[in-house]
Amino acid sequence: MSDLFTPARNKRIQAVQPLAARMRPHDLSEFIGQEKILAPGRLLRRMIEADQLISVIFYGPPGTGKTTLAKLIAEKTRRRFVAINAASAGVKEVRDILAAARNDLETIGQRTVLFLDEIHRFNRTQQDILLPDVEAGIITLIGATTGNPFFSINAPLISRSQIFAFEALTPADIRRVILRAAADENRGYGRQPVRLTPQAVDYWAVQSEGDARRALMALELAVTSQLAGASGPSLAQEAGSRQPVEITLDIARECVQAKAMVYDPAGDQHYDSASALIKSMRGSDPDAAVYWLARMLAAGEDPRFIARRVAICASEDIGNADPMAAVLAAAAIQITEFVGLPECRLTLAQAVTYLATCPKSNAATLAIDAADADVREQRVLPVPRHLRDTHYPGAAQLGHEGYQYAHDSAEGYIPQDYLGVEKKYYNPVNRGHEAVIRKYLEKLQSMDQAAADAGANPKSPPGKPT
Repeated sequence: MSDLFTPARNKRIQAVQPLAARMRPHDLSEFIGQEKILAPGRLLRRMIEADQLISVIFYGPPGTGKTTLAKLIAEKTRRRFVAINAASAGVKEVRDILAAARNDLETIGQRTVLFLDEIHRFNRTQQDILLPDVEAGIITLIGATTGNPFFSINAPLISRSQIFAFEALTPADIRRVILRAAADENRGYGRQPVRLTPQAVDYWAVQSEGDARRALMALELAVTSQLAGASGPSLAQEAGSRQPVEITLDIARECVQAKAMVYDPAGDQHYDSASALIKSMRGSDPDAAVYWLARMLAAGEDPRFIARRVAICASEDIGNADPMAAVLAAAAIQITEFVGLPECRLTLAQAVTYLATCPKSNAATLAIDAADADVREQRVLPVPRHLRDTHYPGAAQLGHEGYQYAHDSAEGYIPQDYLGVEKKYYNPVNRGHEAVIRKYLEKLQSMDQAAADAGANPKSPPGKPT
């Protein structure tokens, strides 16, 4: 058990603290970002100000203030704050915390906030231990997770908590974080002449990908690396150093070697990006589609997974409106498997942009869905006798006869029953190649009608009265 926010009053202790730790907000007025859930009048803000906090789960990417806000809430509501990490905490430690919280409440009326970082790492049994005390109000649980809580947290615990989704900080938010740290005389670099060029600040604001901690780490590295012989900004100030520090765009780039790419190959980013790719192709936006493709590849997504999604889209969303889409998708799978990265990204880009610009139809998808529903929910239809196998002796004695060979007709079509009931599953749209298919099916329907008018019902098995 540890309190992550024990004040560092000793100057030398503060000197070795990372800038991100020193710059943690001391009250809600200093908190940057999350206006959707924390702005005046919003639910979470009202709960805090009215001291009516229930157990909550903070869900969002790293560096967005989940841990900091949990501490501020405990201070604002005058509750004891206990922080543990689910990755390292055991059942005994959790039980001890719960027992201490109950004792404090019974003896001195002190309420406890239990901040459980990475709550998604608790298994189901560990999460169940929390339920009685959460429900009884013995503790106020604040769970923090970067994973989707609806996938990783027990439904009973979800039902007893309010979920607040944190968003990545905007570039404007990150700029405020950087400039405040550069100007703060007590916790930042206000006593050290630091000149930040607008280009450097803008670069960090973009490259940090909404993570305030990454931005402050870059600023700290840029400053401390230029203070010769100083082990930290506070020590340099204590020694009387006033060496000017100028941070240009080139220096800013040196302090961020690679752009932070928030992407969990087994989590929300994986599924959300795949969803965005599919929906962009379905929505006929090649620019959006190729962007999501580039993002997935840059994050290390398996290109074979992408190729499979492309193939699914070709059939699900394009179908016969452009039959070449499935051909190109199949080729993309084969080339991706055979060539691999980095070259297969060219093939995937070709396939993605082609599918995005194809005419769209889900008629085949709707057809198989409707037929599947009938197969599963209705009585299974017998194969009409005239369509049954006749390759063996005795088939005619079983009544397997009467089939008319379509190629014997000049039109390549003879009206006859192929299902045994009247049913319409496939309804081609009037777009792309399906417009041609639609016109052809209408021609066949007119031939069926002509046969019916002549006294032969094409939808009845041969020999059945019309």
